[in-house]
Amino acid sequence: MTKISHPFQEPPAFGEIAEIQRGIGWLRLPLPYRLDHVNVYLIEDGDGWTVIDAGIFDKPTIAIWEALLAGPLPAAKLKRLVVTHHHPDHIGMAGWLCERAGIPLLTSQTAYLFCDNISLDPGALQNEQYRNFYLSHGMPEAIADQVGTQGHDYLTKVSRLPLTFLRLMAGDTLVIGERRFKILSGDGHAPEQIMMYCAEDNILVTADQVIARITPNVSVWAAEPDGDPLGHFMRSIRFLKQAIPHDTLILPGHQLPFVGLHQRCDEMLAHHEERCRLVSETCRTTPQTIMELVPVLFQRPLDAHQLSFAFAETLAHVNRMIRRTELCKLVTPPGVIRYGVSVQRDDAT
Repeated sequence: MTKISHPFQEPPAFGEIAEIQRGIGWLRLPLPYRLDHVNVYLIEDGDGWTVIDAGIFDKPTIAIWEALLAGPLPAAKLKRLVVTHHHPDHIGMAGWLCERAGIPLLTSQTAYLFCDNISLDPGALQNEQYRNFYLSHGMPEAIADQVGTQGHDYLTKVSRLPLTFLRLMAGDTLVIGERRFKILSGDGHAPEQIMMYCAEDNILVTADQVIARITPNVSVWAAEPDGDPLGHFMRSIRFLKQAIPHDTLILPGHQLPFVGLHQRCDEMLAHHEERCRLVSETCRTTPQTIMELVPVLFQRPLDAHQLSFAFAETLAHVNRMIRRTELCKLVTPPGVIRYGVSVQRDDAT
């Protein structure tokens, strides 16, 4: 099996474009978080370019796009924008860029509707029902109030989407210039996340589904408290390993492009199984709340933004284990949910 290697040892500076191969450019944009960047790709499209992802909607990113449109990427040269999924670091600038350059938006229906819903009602996650969701899993009231405001602030960093879009679906073929991309769909990190595979060039744009050195966040949110995104994620990863050659060049949404897809898929699957094992060991003697399990999986200090993701990912592991009958849910007074190890389990996947 091919080990993970990086054909490009250094990323481009923020706002600069590096050539990956003929007709494919790599742009990096800043993020105001611990993960401080997002990758954007440019694919030659006739006499212009198709852009893949757009960055978060904030002043530094707007300034970079303004400089690009005034210099190496004039608006007339942009043909369309493909957005891989609804998270603000990928779709945040979509509305702004589409309007500024007069180009269409291509994305999954799920990404468009999720983002549009958040844009229409950015305060929805501060709803009392959602606050009670956190409290029921052992989160103290003061922290629940903080997570419900500061923890979800990033969701507001999105410009208003165009009123129309072109839907991309798994199985579609998207022709960009001389290249033909097969559209694939991943899940778990974001529902119906778009990936793009060009067999002729052996290149796969994975967005956040597969990243070289970090595992994408896989979260259960208050709107779907019993969801199984980790099961969906692991299924998607197994599909990629079966469908895509091991020596494909991976263009991820963060960090460096790399070769070694199958190795990375195996690492991520093993990582999540190990985390499930840690949860099982912790719950074996005494049932635990999600808040009690968070430091088992995340041992560094967490701010409100990080805690919201750590909490949601911990619950994703617990829900996966419930589906596999490894854990059971126990409601204790006053309505606090704890999880204990089940007597029986099966091999559901």
